Amino acid sequence: MSTQLKNLAQRIRDLEEALEVELEEKRREFRYRLERSRVVFDTDVLARHRAARERLLSFLAKTRLAVVLTAPFIYALILPLVLLDLFVITYQTVCFPVYGIPKVPRRDYIVIDRQHLAYLNGLQKLNCIYCGYANGLIGWVREVASRTEAYWCPIKHSRRVAAPHLRYPDFIDFGDEKQFQERVRDHRLELGKKAEVER
Repeated sequence: MSTQLKNLAQRIRDLEEALEVELEEKRREFRYRLERSRVVFDTDVLARHRAARERLLSFLAKTRLAVVLTAPFIYALILPLVLLDLFVITYQTVCFPVYGIPKVPRRDYIVIDRQHLAYLNGLQKLNCIYCGYANGLIGWVREVASRTEAYWCPIKHSRRVAAPHLRYPDFIDFGDEKQFQERVRDHRLELGKKAEVER
């Protein structure tokens, strides 16, 4: 990987760390903490949240009919999502040890915690659980796929890719057959080492 690409990748990591620092500041500002993976708000904040909760009937009364009619299409996705989850669990369990690739922990990606917000009604909490699962699952699957791609075909594409994964800058340039032949084995070894460090 060129020095320029390494610098850009490092800047992305630095920005992610800066984002985490800002999020930690927001945790202090909104006065909550994590105790054994459970969100705990200060008592007065929790009371304020409960007072702000909109009742379910009021919430539904304000919802457009067209929005309500889309609900079956949204919730129907749970079936393919759960199937995807099961297939990727199986794939990673069977294949990653053979390839020498460390497994990607699901718990790092699928975060379901918004139901602890007292200002959400039951339907809003259900929707937040669904979105936390779906988006976390897709993020986890993307990481599993990125490790797979880095192992089997670490070659950049000929054209721009929208929002490439973080391993992509390390990939071999499109059309550089010499580098591919020379580096593909080393690339696989590096993947195992880098993935171990990331855990």
